[in-house]
Amino acid sequence: MSSTRTVPATPAPAPGPASAAPGRRPPVQWGRVALHAGCAAALLVMLYPLAWLVATSFKPADEVVASLRLLPGRLEWSNYTTAMEGLEGVSVWQLLGNSLLVSGGAVLGNVLSCSLAAYAFARLRFRMRGPLFAFMIATIMLPHHAVLIPQYIVFNQLGMVNTYWPMVLPKFLATDAFFVFLIVQFMRGLPRELEEAARIDGCGPFRSFLRVVLPLTRPALITTAIFTFIWTWNDFFTQLIYLFEPQKFTLTLALRSFVDASSQSAFGPMFAMSVFALLPIVLFFLAFQRFLVEGMANSGIKG
Repeated sequence: MSSTRTVPATPAPAPGPASAAPGRRPPVQWGRVALHAGCAAALLVMLYPLAWLVATSFKPADEVVASLRLLPGRLEWSNYTTAMEGLEGVSVWQLLGNSLLVSGGAVLGNVLSCSLAAYAFARLRFRMRGPLFAFMIATIMLPHHAVLIPQYIVFNQLGMVNTYWPMVLPKFLATDAFFVFLIVQFMRGLPRELEEAARIDGCGPFRSFLRVVLPLTRPALITTAIFTFIWTWNDFFTQLIYLFEPQKFTLTLALRSFVDASSQSAFGPMFAMSVFALLPIVLFFLAFQRFLVEGMANSGIKG
């Protein structure tokens, strides 16, 4: 005689909002919609000057001043032809090469000198380290115009005026205290056990810096390189002070030649050359934006 066992029935799950109506769409989250709409509006506001610059580079000279609409009435391709010719026999490619030379030299100098100075402040023990570091940080608050005349006198006596040395040489002397501070904050977060192990293996301070600390500081170094390139590329005042010959002008300085206070300004070619000057910065930022965010985040956390 076989016995049958009754299995209690499990209660069915309570119908949720999705299971109650499978074909019904989920409710609209109006808060997220408003947030995305606000971000899109802010993005349009920030991108409008860039869109206006590109659109104005295709406008005729009379339409640049008289018309307020964004899109040009007719395309004026001669603006880019004039911009490609450059100024006074100097093509836009030579101007671009001059800008790359100055910016590349500044990047190389800042990365080398600021990393060495930061390693000394972050890892080495020497007398007056604290007061010297505080003095270096205080130079961040010093206006650039306060030291402009003394620097010009020094470079003039050295015969370096109308050359690229006044814009490149100070970078090899760790004069940008902001980048030294940035790298110091990053190095202070690195474990000292790695250097102690390297010292046991016979590495001195310089070899420990090259073999151990420097590879681990790559995010901060990339951040330093990106900001140095952008700031040097966009620098106008320093180049205006030290450069006189058109053959040595950069793209930023060449834009001034299209604005003449005594006659009609060539607005169309000026905006076309502005597009040429802006394009390397945009491409450089798009290529290294991941390293920029990583370097800034790590530098802030490890400080």
